[in-house]
Amino acid sequence: MTTKVFLNEDEIPRQWYNLAADLPTPLQPPLGPDGNPITPDMLAPVFPMNLIEQEVSTERWIDIPEEILGILYRWRPSPLHRAIHLEKALDTPAKIYYKNEGVSPPGSHKPNTAVAQAWYNKQFGIEKLTTETGAGQWGSALAFACSILGLECKVFMVRISFDQKPFRKIMMQTWGADCIASPSEETNAGREILKKMPDTPGSLGIAISEAVEAAVTDKSGKTRYSLGSVLNHVMLHQTIIGLEAKKQLDKLGVKKVDVVIGCAGGGSNFAGLAFPFVNDKINGAEIEIIPVEPTSCPTMTRAPFAYDHGDIAKMTPLLPMYSLGHDFVPPPIHAGGLRYHGMSPLVSQAIVEGLLKPRAIHQMECYDAAVLFARTEGIIAAPETSHALAATIQEAKKAKEEGKEKTILFNMSGHGLMDLGGYERFFQGALEDYPLPEEEIKKSLEPLKDLPKPSTAKTGKW
Repeated sequence: MTTKVFLNEDEIPRQWYNLAADLPTPLQPPLGPDGNPITPDMLAPVFPMNLIEQEVSTERWIDIPEEILGILYRWRPSPLHRAIHLEKALDTPAKIYYKNEGVSPPGSHKPNTAVAQAWYNKQFGIEKLTTETGAGQWGSALAFACSILGLECKVFMVRISFDQKPFRKIMMQTWGADCIASPSEETNAGREILKKMPDTPGSLGIAISEAVEAAVTDKSGKTRYSLGSVLNHVMLHQTIIGLEAKKQLDKLGVKKVDVVIGCAGGGSNFAGLAFPFVNDKINGAEIEIIPVEPTSCPTMTRAPFAYDHGDIAKMTPLLPMYSLGHDFVPPPIHAGGLRYHGMSPLVSQAIVEGLLKPRAIHQMECYDAAVLFARTEGIIAAPETSHALAATIQEAKKAKEEGKEKTILFNMSGHGLMDLGGYERFFQGALEDYPLPEEEIKKSLEPLKDLPKPSTAKTGKW
């Protein structure tokens, strides 16, 4: 039995797939403070124009520059594994496959877009990038990419993760980046938050505000901001995952995938695996596609589809997305990369359309799943990835109950070797589930009442 499939370097996808070209109901535009659609020029102080062009593009296929491929070859194509030992442990008729994105130098899927964004910024003449990071996966990926391409990098790391995950900070420093805890005293946004909430664990919304402010206030004009999830061009760069997976499944003779699963905080690793399969579903394939989130930050499963800012200081445009509100500060769970109040507009519109079926899972079930995966397949997964594992196990058990031979594909979005503190607390019995109280959601949604409302139009086909 073949348990893992590799592609040769000459088989790597040479184009990214853009779901915006195929959504049955087109994306609604980002809006400015006045409620009118923003223009590309309005984004120019934040992003280089070559990435803005990708952000607004509706072309189905976008070429990957050879220079970017030359860097991606350091770890891509990534392997596709058959989880036969997990299958046996579950006694399931399902076949479980996973794309192993933990083989990249920073240990996650994040460099797929970090390399692309750093390269496009350098082509535009940018010398320094600022960004935020939650668990540290994105910050370490951008630090790696900037190191390879000769750019400066400054990372605002969410305070709770800064404290819980010191080795991520050291990874960033090793690659030459400056990593500081957010909220910080370095920006107006950070100082204002610290005045109001001196003991705050921080949030990605706060860290984004600080990173954007640091970029747009650089008078040299040589600094731009880089985002690791949510935006269209980030989803685009990650689709290399799903495109590779399709080729690998074809090599195995797998004709049909029944279930596709990925964890989702802002949406990037989920979209990277799932969007090429969403295209199949749009074109008639019967596939269940599941983005998975924590019950403590239930953006897709309990929040409204709304226009909202991506950050707490409202420096970013209004995006049409599922959101818990830009003021929302999630509980300090160990899956730091999933502690974000909003969801990618592309993922959100696909949910509205009925193409995706989001699911929320408790923290303890996720860690149980991660431990079972480690004790069967041998890989210690990131806490974020454990949510995809938990959903995969749910689906494998369902297949057993139904007596159906299903094919399940999930994204092993990163390893957890820098996140062992969470495992330690799990084994000590120090973790607990935290379903978000309804009153907290209502409170965090208050600022959205006066904002424009997006259309929930859909074709009704799914």
